[in-house]
Amino acid sequence: MTQHVQPGAGRNPEERPGFDRRMTRDEINGLPLKRWQGPIHVISEHNQVPPAVERLQAAAVLGFDTETRPSFKKGQYYPPALLQLAGDEEVFLFRLTALGLPDPLRDILENSAVIKTGVSLGYDLRELKKMSALTGQGFIDLGQEAKRIRIKNHGLRGLCAVLLNFRISKSAQTSNWGRKKLTEAQIRYAATDAWAGRELYFALQQPDLN
Repeated sequence: MTQHVQPGAGRNPEERPGFDRRMTRDEINGLPLKRWQGPIHVISEHNQVPPAVERLQAAAVLGFDTETRPSFKKGQYYPPALLQLAGDEEVFLFRLTALGLPDPLRDILENSAVIKTGVSLGYDLRELKKMSALTGQGFIDLGQEAKRIRIKNHGLRGLCAVLLNFRISKSAQTSNWGRKKLTEAQIRYAATDAWAGRELYFALQQPDLN
């Protein structure tokens, strides 16, 4: 299911909230809620990884994100539990708690010909590098791109509001991503974050923004 979203109304960037000032939480909450509605594949077995990566390699741009079990005690640490990659028609969720960082998945993260895009990528890559020797290639941080064109909101939710005129839910953000079986809400949330990153990349390519 191809689900491209048109950028927010107002061809002049200065006419859009978020360019002249930061959009408030209340303004964002007043926008319609959207989520990824297409196919989602949860990858937990090593034999599932190569065919999943082969399908993703065909995409020029992938939405990228990771999820980590939150820590509520000082000194408590958890590695990334989930890695999400969104293509044009489907989203793949890789269960790192079961897989680690297998070679085919590392290969696509190091493939400079495939763009991987999301927010706060520096943190995500640092955490993944703690799991395996990884040289990330082809990553574009949406927050940095937003700063370049003077958008005041830099997070995923704020950028969706400014550029795509909808909001995404963050209700599952602090849930237990290390659990053996993810809930439907967690699966949909994780897929939506990766899908939104891909849509924002295309929105930021609009001629009136550059």
